[in-house]
Amino acid sequence: MSGLLPVEEAQARLFALRPPLAPETIAFSEALGRYLSQNIAAERDQPAAALSAMDGYAIRFDDLPGPWRIVGEVAAGAAPSAPLGAGEAARIFTGAMLPDGADTILIQENAATEETVLTLTGDAPARGQHIRPRASDFAAGDRLLAAGTRLTPGALAAAIMGGAAQLAVGARPRVAIMTTGDELVQPGRALAPGQIPDSNGPMLAALLAREPADTGLPLHMRDDRTMIANILKDLARRHDVIVTVGGASVGDHDHVRGALDDAGGRVDFWKIAMKPGKPLIAGQIGDALLLGLPGNPSSAFVTATLFLLPLVRHLAGARNPLPEIRQAPLAAALGPGSTRRDYLRARRDGERLMLFDGQDSGRTFPLADADALVIREIGAPTKAAGELADYIDIA
Repeated sequence: MSGLLPVEEAQARLFALRPPLAPETIAFSEALGRYLSQNIAAERDQPAAALSAMDGYAIRFDDLPGPWRIVGEVAAGAAPSAPLGAGEAARIFTGAMLPDGADTILIQENAATEETVLTLTGDAPARGQHIRPRASDFAAGDRLLAAGTRLTPGALAAAIMGGAAQLAVGARPRVAIMTTGDELVQPGRALAPGQIPDSNGPMLAALLAREPADTGLPLHMRDDRTMIANILKDLARRHDVIVTVGGASVGDHDHVRGALDDAGGRVDFWKIAMKPGKPLIAGQIGDALLLGLPGNPSSAFVTATLFLLPLVRHLAGARNPLPEIRQAPLAAALGPGSTRRDYLRARRDGERLMLFDGQDSGRTFPLADADALVIREIGAPTKAAGELADYIDIA
């Protein structure tokens, strides 16, 4: 369709509106889910010495099949016992440092002792068995984590083990959510004829709760251009991103684009070659970015997944802010594509993708059961059941 931006071009233009926020240094207790702003290199070897991987006895392989004289004992965290000579062994526990001279662990299940004499009673170990060599995990100077990495529990463990004391991460974008529409009523309040509950505000707040963003309570504005313009000016002074929901199309009561102009902002692009979600607006007001999402619940959810969440990740310093595209077979045939790229609500049924019958953007119920968005390209041919389809995980 003429004048509609491809999704990838729109995403790239959105990111180009503002670079990532300046980094800040934080403690590990605050780091989960944040994005590193610089590489982390190991400051130490891990392990720092050869360690036993099992409870048993440190021996010299050349002394097999024994017997040995037990001359010491070493536990994890303790200094190693004296060096082993010919025919000598040391009692050792998992994680303990090997004595000099030892090169193999005889596990306790294959050994017996009588006073200070150790004998082999089971399978003999191979040379070097049950030993974690020095720096077998990583060596000092190795890059452990790249800038832009999302800090998972495992990533935090690696950073700490490497010797990091603090972490430099991208700042958390300040995000304001504003829904618009005279028909919307706060959840739980009585509805007059023609009114509906405002589900979009809480839905977007819940999506953003998974991201490194500072998000206040959603606001709601009536369809009043002057009031919307005034609140946009106020929000722009205190936020990095303003996301509006509704009022992005061309109806007489769709005021977001006009209000942005009135507030001194500008539109960078409008209308995307996608379904649902065509009437998406991206622009700026001062230093704040404005993202105007369509008001139908499925449209708001899909555009938030493809634009709002990636924008927040980009500003927070993510190396790969876009959602990962995966593949799985279809449970049923998928008809041909049209003039816009489709993002179809679906559920994974085992290894297959099962599309919902109703894909109307105004339907909320399918979102409750959906865990995937199946992507159908513009003009794509029909796919048969069992053929692979691209999808985005939204679980």
